[in-house]
Amino acid sequence: MRAFIFPGQGSQSVGMGVALAGASAVARETFQEVDEALGQHLARLMAEGPADELMLTENAQPAIMANALATLRVLEREGGVRLADKAEYVAGHSLGEYSALCAADAVKLAETARLLRTRGQAMQAAVPVGAGAMAALLGLDFAAARQIAADAAEGQVCEAANDNAPGQVVVSGDRAAVERAVELAKVRGGKRAMLLPVSAPFHCALMEPAARAMEKALASAALSAPLVPLYANVTAAPVADPAAIRTLLVEQVTGTVRWRESVEAMAAAGVDHFVEFGGKVLGPMVKRIAPDAVATSVVTMDDIEALAKAL
Repeated sequence: MRAFIFPGQGSQSVGMGVALAGASAVARETFQEVDEALGQHLARLMAEGPADELMLTENAQPAIMANALATLRVLEREGGVRLADKAEYVAGHSLGEYSALCAADAVKLAETARLLRTRGQAMQAAVPVGAGAMAALLGLDFAAARQIAADAAEGQVCEAANDNAPGQVVVSGDRAAVERAVELAKVRGGKRAMLLPVSAPFHCALMEPAARAMEKALASAALSAPLVPLYANVTAAPVADPAAIRTLLVEQVTGTVRWRESVEAMAAAGVDHFVEFGGKVLGPMVKRIAPDAVATSVVTMDDIEALAKAL
């Protein structure tokens, strides 16, 4: 069994999609469609930068989605591989959940781009710049990391935001509380703990204003049942009902990204091949979570052609 998976924020870089667009009209059309939906030259920003502008959440989120969907579309239209025929599930890390839903035809590409623009703007606006932070706690299991976050809060917000892989947990919240969590992790057996270069404290209670903004945006968005079920970040369980998906996408803004549990659940359900589109971030995580599974990262035209042959 196979799952198609899609990366989240942090996988963006200047030059992303350039080689693919140069090699494929399908990729160029995909980037053009996103540009038109946003009324912006996002493809040019992806290709040329500047990096600090691409890093802005409102740009990074639709850019990462566009790159992933271009990769999948080239596989489907030029490689003759249909998602519905080759994947039993889809999943995505944080914003990657929107890419996954678009890939599975639950949301149209233009609508997905607009939703991610709204999501990025709302997440950035929820907390003043510098007031929040995120930190990676390495070498601790999830329960220990969550306890550290709780102990570091001291009346402020500090929560486990991402359970990425064994020994890799990200905490999020008020800057002072997250800094306390970093120090606590160092004395409680963590191998490393460091603040992350992010522009806002994602996936914690401070994102509540963004959750309300997404509730409003998703209420009017056209959303249908995906071709294959989505393993949702906040439940680590499959979902296909559009109303339930809407609710989970709202909860996801403030909720923990349960990526480790999602991969474990997919593996337990029989998935032994995970294919990541548009990045090389989730593949290594998958190998740490499910060592017996095959993880393939698809970024270049060569990657796409190799996968098309293998499938």
